[in-house]
Amino acid sequence: MAATKITINSNGSTKIDGDFEIVDREGNVYDLGGRSIVSLCRCGLSKNKPFCDGSHNGHFEHSAVAFALPPKKIL
Repeated sequence: MAATKITINSNGSTKIDGDFEIVDREGNVYDLGGRSIVSLCRCGLSKNKPFCDGSHNGHFEHSAVAFALPPKKIL
């Protein structure tokens, strides 16, 4: 089984590639039609949410550059 890879695209979607499932808040599984790669909307403009339909083109700017999160807070 291949590891799941999540890629944050600059000016676009989040690409998920590998072995995964996507569920709604009630736990219902989205039927991905056999796909092992999908792109999720980050801009909020897609007519096919949560999936990307390319509506972000020219309307969404974000440079995806990896960084380290601060240490996890211990309560």
